[in-house]
Amino acid sequence: MKPKAINPKETTRLEAFELWMSAPNPMVTFFKQINVTNLVRISKKYKLRFNMLLCWCIGKAASEVKEFYLLPVQGKLYRYDKLAVNTIVRNKNGEVSSCDVPFSKKLLDFNKDYMRLTKQVADSCMNYDLPEYMVIGTSAIVNTEIDGAVGMNSGIFNNPFLIWGRYQSHFGRNMLKISFQFHHTQMDGAHAGKFLELLQKNIDNIGKKQRKVEQ
Repeated sequence: MKPKAINPKETTRLEAFELWMSAPNPMVTFFKQINVTNLVRISKKYKLRFNMLLCWCIGKAASEVKEFYLLPVQGKLYRYDKLAVNTIVRNKNGEVSSCDVPFSKKLLDFNKDYMRLTKQVADSCMNYDLPEYMVIGTSAIVNTEIDGAVGMNSGIFNNPFLIWGRYQSHFGRNMLKISFQFHHTQMDGAHAGKFLELLQKNIDNIGKKQRKVEQ
């Protein structure tokens, strides 16, 4: 189903829409350090890509915050019924291309789509876009450790966006610093904080079913 333009008066975002839709800089960025020790363990044990696991946890957390299904675009507010997580892919020419991966609540289904689509984008050097999905942008700068990054306020790409670098190991724990940028019309700081807490919760819980089976 295509995203639908809705009347902000019919949502809880009317005041934010009136305050921030035409603001010169409506983007807000949060910085947070998250514990990814469990993701590293799952990645190594089941031979799954760390970036894929983190993208799935991002999609899972976003699916639990209703504000993620709304997006301000060119002066209007749109409601979506599907989410996708974007990842940046190094293509066969050594450049980067963009790939939208549809979010699925089933991790293995998401992994299949992630592996298939990122390979397709890498081989074709063509972006893969899902315009009917509310896309959460991500960028992994894995060749260095970063303290955070502020995304570009273009006025065109208003989607929420996460950036991270290489995780750091400290006394048996793997910690990752991330930045989360969002449009203030879409959500408030409380919603963003809830999303980041859910992200950590989903990271900690991933793989629990497998451990119960093994026990």
